[in-house]
Amino acid sequence: MRENHGSAASCIPPTGDVPATKGRRPEASCGCGGGEPQNRGLDRWALSRGATTMGEDASRSLGKGSVPPGPVPEGLIRIYSMRFCPFAHRTRLVLLAKGISHEIININLRNKPDWYYTKHPFGQIPVLENSRCQLIYESVIACEYLDDAYPGRKLYPYDPYERARQKMLLELFYKVPHLTKECLVALRCGKECCDLKLALREEFCNLEEILSYQNTVFFGGDCISMIDYLFWPWFERLDVYGIADCVNHTPALRLWIDAMKQDPTVCALLIDKNIFLGFLNLYFQNHPDAFDYGLKC
Repeated sequence: MRENHGSAASCIPPTGDVPATKGRRPEASCGCGGGEPQNRGLDRWALSRGATTMGEDASRSLGKGSVPPGPVPEGLIRIYSMRFCPFAHRTRLVLLAKGISHEIININLRNKPDWYYTKHPFGQIPVLENSRCQLIYESVIACEYLDDAYPGRKLYPYDPYERARQKMLLELFYKVPHLTKECLVALRCGKECCDLKLALREEFCNLEEILSYQNTVFFGGDCISMIDYLFWPWFERLDVYGIADCVNHTPALRLWIDAMKQDPTVCALLIDKNIFLGFLNLYFQNHPDAFDYGLKC
């Protein structure tokens, strides 16, 4: 059971060693650990197999009856994904932000291959697989693994307190994925969703309070860090889900959204709104080709 001891800001202390005060930007640990990663380019081996690497995601999804992919080549990590899934989106953001050479295998979640259950016991995504046949699943765990296992830019702060603080912030977010999905389903099914939107606004007000109390642009301080990438996929989807008005009364949160849209990693993975809407239209019709909507191949 999650404890509740008052307001969101009182539960999560401000970032940095100096308490936040009105009109003052507190000292913060960015946790960046260096500059932007170098783009390592596309892996020729993966391209020869029809898979995609780095930021691109143009491979068709694999369904029941498909041939399982072979071993992961040395120097690559594979992500089992789905182009429109916010949880997989988290892990892809981290892969791209850290410049990790990777291969994307998309899975048809309505018609999952039998072999995929050897990768995840419940057939969920995302799953990471490395060249040693090690499997890592659950999006937050996968993102932390990538940050720890690979060199370069560190997305979690080095400072143990700041790292713990980001994990506490994540606890404040736990209702948002479910509420956004419920709002989407209700709107798509022509049902009333005022209560759901009200609950979502309350969650956003908690996040607004944190940003205002910290007096920082990002949740981890003055630059993007892991917590921002873990939150982002659901905010990118607000407009296409038809619930963008839920942030109308949270100015600090809207500034954070605008700042996130300037990040090169976020920009590289943005999905065209019309393609996303096309996917949703087919998905709610149980169309077998929904997961591949918008692909040219």
